[in-house]
Amino acid sequence: MLLPLLAAAAVLLLSLGYSKLRYIRFRQHANLKQHPSTLLLGHVKLFGDYIKRNKPRAHPDMAIVALHRDLGRPPLMYLDMRPVGDAMVVVGNSDIADQITRSSDAFPTSPPKSSRSLTRLLYVTGRTSILAQHGDEWRQLRKRFNLGFAPQYISTFTPEILDKGLIFLDRLDSLCSSGDAFSLLDLTTRLTFDIIGKVVMEADLDAQPTGKNKNSQGELIALYESLLSAYNGDTLNLPWWLTLGRVRRRAALAAKITSLLQSIVRRKHAELHASPPSNDEEEKKTTAAARSVLSLSLQDVPTLTPRIVDETCDQLRTFLFAGHDTTSILLSWAFYELSRTPRALSAVRAELDAVFGPLAPSSPSSSSSSSSSSSPSDDTRTMRARLLSPEKKDALAQLPYLDAVIKETLRVHPPGGTARAIPRGSNFSVRLPDSGESVLLDGLLAYNCQSIIHGDTAAFGADADAFVPERWLPADDARRLSATKLDAKPPPPSSPGAWRPFERGPRNCIGQELAYIEARVIIALAARRYDFVKVGLGAVLVGDDVNHDGEKKPVVDEAKGQLRVGEEVYPTRQVTSKPVDGMMMRIKRAVS
Repeated sequence: MLLPLLAAAAVLLLSLGYSKLRYIRFRQHANLKQHPSTLLLGHVKLFGDYIKRNKPRAHPDMAIVALHRDLGRPPLMYLDMRPVGDAMVVVGNSDIADQITRSSDAFPTSPPKSSRSLTRLLYVTGRTSILAQHGDEWRQLRKRFNLGFAPQYISTFTPEILDKGLIFLDRLDSLCSSGDAFSLLDLTTRLTFDIIGKVVMEADLDAQPTGKNKNSQGELIALYESLLSAYNGDTLNLPWWLTLGRVRRRAALAAKITSLLQSIVRRKHAELHASPPSNDEEEKKTTAAARSVLSLSLQDVPTLTPRIVDETCDQLRTFLFAGHDTTSILLSWAFYELSRTPRALSAVRAELDAVFGPLAPSSPSSSSSSSSSSSPSDDTRTMRARLLSPEKKDALAQLPYLDAVIKETLRVHPPGGTARAIPRGSNFSVRLPDSGESVLLDGLLAYNCQSIIHGDTAAFGADADAFVPERWLPADDARRLSATKLDAKPPPPSSPGAWRPFERGPRNCIGQELAYIEARVIIALAARRYDFVKVGLGAVLVGDDVNHDGEKKPVVDEAKGQLRVGEEVYPTRQVTSKPVDGMMMRIKRAVS
């Protein structure tokens, strides 16, 4: 009697489970545009097929872009990645992206970020990272650290950024002499680590060691590089239990980094609070001089509790990671795009000449030796002096073409989107821009895919995939009018969110002003001094015609106004989106 009852119960449970699964897979979100899915795996197999069609180690966003294109580029695309991922909507429209990231009655600081993404970054940023906090906790952290990233404070670090930039140039000069191929991303990463160490902690991290210790990096940087390398090959966002070995290695390295940062936090707090408050004018000046992000965040903290130490360390980890990563990648892509876009490189150089005066002339003979008369001790130090002179103090903010190059680089090669987890029962919906239809997103992951949004032809023209800095110049600027015949335009006033590399809304990137200043300074220092030559992926094709030196001329793509390349450089995922080959280059001194 019992066995038939158990069998009947099992059949009933299986039937209910089957019905529930069919509902979840095929009916629950049937109103959203999507590819055909399977009962057991949803879109997992389809996504895997698109990944296989991708280039080796390509970023998963390339598969998402292809899926979106093949579906007709809808404003929202549904992807059911359960059981290995989330049920998600890929956002391909800037208006909807703004609806997701802005403040609302339900989410005053915008919807919470994806816990799956944050868990993946746990060992890089820490449990109490500002990235992982929501609501009042996030608001308090943002308020505490906002001051350190305010433009008036960030701009005071221009001398330090220049000094770190000169070390970067010294390394490039050595590579001019050797002619060796090198990873530009490696060099820009160490440069930006050095800079962020100064800005965040007023510390020399020795990411670009010089002199006798030239091949020996600081301990903190060595640990960080090891930690980031522990994410190599992690192209897909697999659950932690499928990557236990990597997780253990990340945890061990993260613990060592935390220990070093705790010492720095305690030492800085002791310096700031070494003596009791006084009305003495000199002491007030000393306190006011505290300008690093860490100092400013601790100056109103009289007692350093264990909770504050841990919380501060996690923010330092977050800022060290995010503060070096975006800018190093931006610089790598910017120098690559300038190297293959002669008119853009010429325009940047002409603008810098007009604002700062020409560099000391170099020659083929001087370009072969880093000890020549055009070493960083003369022309680049003259450039440093000009950048810091009182009459040029606002010059970096008056380089419209250079800014256009930076904006276009961030558009074509975005650092990465944001994923927001919409809680069940929140009744959170978005409105489709064309139909006005309201779409409920409860229980879904909403992914603002910058690679799709930044390539929207409705916002940027039919040639949205082309690198055209001139699109960001005023409509009557002669450089924009004469640069190209492409259909390339800036986003219309009705779509301000079409460009969102630092995301938008209350949770936009706290360090975007620093990224801009770094990029302006480093490009201003290097763009006229060097010619970057891509090797391997992205190498320029040459034809049969030769120039006056007997060298074969590069093949020009007249339509795009760029030099043709054999195979495009593409992004991979190593924690964030980076050029797959590390941006391998050779370099030579530019001849004036």
